Amino acid sequence: MSQTNVFVIGLDEENLETLRAVPHAVDYHFHPLLSIEELQHGEIPVSDLLAKAEKELDAFDGSIDAIVGYWDFPVSTLVPILAERYGTRATSLESVVKCEHKYWSRLEQQKVVGEHPRFALLDPHGDPKPPEGLRFPMWLKPVKSYSSELAFGVKNEEEFAEAIAEIRKGISRLGRPFEFVMDRLDLPPEIAEAGGQACLAEESLSGVQAAVEGYVYDGEVTVYGVLDSIDYPDTPCFLRHQYPSALPGPVVQRLRDVSRRVIEQIGMDWATFSIEYFYDAANDEINLLEINPRHSQSHAELFEFVDGVPNHHCMLSLALGRDPELPYRRGPYEVAAKWYHRQFTDGLVRRAPTPEEVERVEREIPGVRVSVQAREGLRLSDLPGQDSYSFELAHIFVGADSEEEMREKYDRCVAMLPFEFAEE
Repeated sequence: MSQTNVFVIGLDEENLETLRAVPHAVDYHFHPLLSIEELQHGEIPVSDLLAKAEKELDAFDGSIDAIVGYWDFPVSTLVPILAERYGTRATSLESVVKCEHKYWSRLEQQKVVGEHPRFALLDPHGDPKPPEGLRFPMWLKPVKSYSSELAFGVKNEEEFAEAIAEIRKGISRLGRPFEFVMDRLDLPPEIAEAGGQACLAEESLSGVQAAVEGYVYDGEVTVYGVLDSIDYPDTPCFLRHQYPSALPGPVVQRLRDVSRRVIEQIGMDWATFSIEYFYDAANDEINLLEINPRHSQSHAELFEFVDGVPNHHCMLSLALGRDPELPYRRGPYEVAAKWYHRQFTDGLVRRAPTPEEVERVEREIPGVRVSVQAREGLRLSDLPGQDSYSFELAHIFVGADSEEEMREKYDRCVAMLPFEFAEE
């Protein structure tokens, strides 16, 4: 029996290992399509990337059964473009851009839900002022960004002006290639006028953060998991994503309901999604932060640890026209988290954990996987896709039978992973 050919845009070794853990993986032949370096470094040449991918697919001597991806832009938009050309299954490009263009996404959200912050569109290339009707503190961010790149929290007019200046300098890196994708669509006038190099101002949200993971199978929206996103104290930077959520059941149900309404409005189908929220317990308020038109590959190990199958299974099943039918709570652990081991100042990495040291950690602490992000000889500020306030040294995935045990495992991991930095 011949294998099913699955082309994975930006396939990397860590996720290849995860993909091989999904049900029916023995039937799949995973083919890499474009590299991470091509897709994430510098200004993204979408036109060149499309041409290169098409050349490789045209030269393939076999069936092209699925084209998938689990990264943010440009991967999220390349998948529907290539799927349309090669007759594979994916959601529409328009539904993806509706999610990824932060202003368009807000306009769609407010048609069906009220659970979102007040917002306004700005032109960073002019001389924008704090929008009338919005109160400090607020966030400024490009209408297209990822990993919180060029997203700034501001508390007054001085910080507002400083953030606009920073955004103005860097917005074209993603904004210009995003406009190349937007030009393929028949856009509403207000979105065409805004373009891909505008800026969004939003009132800051408070409370605990949560993420909703789900998929759409033949028009039916399914939410399969809700996670908590916990920040480092007094920062907007993630400390960990934890599954399952510790929020009260009625709150989780509200998150599920809002997610279904928004995804139906946007018109996604045959695709996965991940939606980020804030929940303010003091006021019992839910606010939608952003919609990602893909599942989070950051959460794959968490679902595998707790439910028994990584969420990559949903992406693959939908691309092949199948209902994912995920298992529930069949994994070896009660709770799992992806921890972000960070540094909050720049520096040159003089020493990073070796593969042998990582292997020792994973061998001695059960239920742990480590991915080193900061390599020896690298300056932290040269790491791609970082937020505006910190640098990721390592991602540490931990499964445990309780939150206390999970914390203990994480602390042991950090103590066993040696990082050294040259003085500034």
